[in-house]
Amino acid sequence: MTDWRTISVSPDQTIREALEVIDEGGVQIAIVANEEDRLRGVATDGDIRRGILKDLDLDAPVASVMNEDPITARPKEDRQSLIDTMRARRIHQIPLVDNEGRVVGIEVLDDLLEPDARPNPVVLMAGGLGTRLRPLTEDCPKPLLEVGDKPILETILEGFIAHGFHRFYLSVNYKAGMIEDYFGDGSDWGVDISYVHEEKRLGTAGPLSLLPERPDETMIVMNGDLLTKLNFAHLLDFHRKHDVAATMCVREHETQVPYGVIETDDQYMEGIEEKPTERYFVNAGIYVLEPETLDLVPENEFFDMPDLFERLIEEGREATVFPVREYWQDVGREEDFHQVNGEYENVFT
Repeated sequence: MTDWRTISVSPDQTIREALEVIDEGGVQIAIVANEEDRLRGVATDGDIRRGILKDLDLDAPVASVMNEDPITARPKEDRQSLIDTMRARRIHQIPLVDNEGRVVGIEVLDDLLEPDARPNPVVLMAGGLGTRLRPLTEDCPKPLLEVGDKPILETILEGFIAHGFHRFYLSVNYKAGMIEDYFGDGSDWGVDISYVHEEKRLGTAGPLSLLPERPDETMIVMNGDLLTKLNFAHLLDFHRKHDVAATMCVREHETQVPYGVIETDDQYMEGIEEKPTERYFVNAGIYVLEPETLDLVPENEFFDMPDLFERLIEEGREATVFPVREYWQDVGREEDFHQVNGEYENVFT
């Protein structure tokens, strides 16, 4: 059982401090308790992601985002009852409290269960030319470049396997034979791998039109040149909870204006903001799609994922965004490649 004190914060600690506790604790939750260990609430990874989307200041108290009335259980509650409660309420953690409301422990669904085998297909886009990485990609496709002690695509594959995914499609084009020779049918990893062959460049969504059959389950699509510690099971749960056609993972990107920005009303000056920082959400290259969204992908034509999301919005279909706080790095340039090689051991081992 996880030691609850290692994932606890007080109500007046900041959201930023709670994030550090959540990340270090690895169970996607912080318990909010007072000095007497009485439970005041919980702050989950999802609570904080929603706060980020609302542009909440990370230095605000964690009490501003926490759930003040979380589901709890007694210390001696049996394992199956805990599992049933968490499944019924669609939660992954339950604080254990005594009769006086003091925290005595926490149970985590992942600790009570072996990872469920997920039927959801995963499509990995591995057909890029890797032009910006030349000369590294002259004799090797970008997904097979070694970061740490293994190819980028193998690390991606293992990240999905760790969360129960076992059905994979690899979309290949440039030096496709090398990728197929390395991964085969996936049996060495205990999974099933099929291949989608791009005879021409089809973008980040176009290859979906080449799938041998329309999937019967929600699917995850990811660029094959990303390294991340994202929990793909949590991403899928987030998508399902919001009951939308598609979800796009996003990263927060900051740009600082190097000058003082003048605020005006017509010709009159109202103030000066010195070197402000502008924040944006940018596409992180990871998506969750319902099967019917494939009807909007033109057959065997170049088509990017932003085009698909724009079509969904034009048709009045709902899409949501999932902020990626975890480690994430696009390996698109040589400097990115050297950076992730320096970070790999600390992040992935």
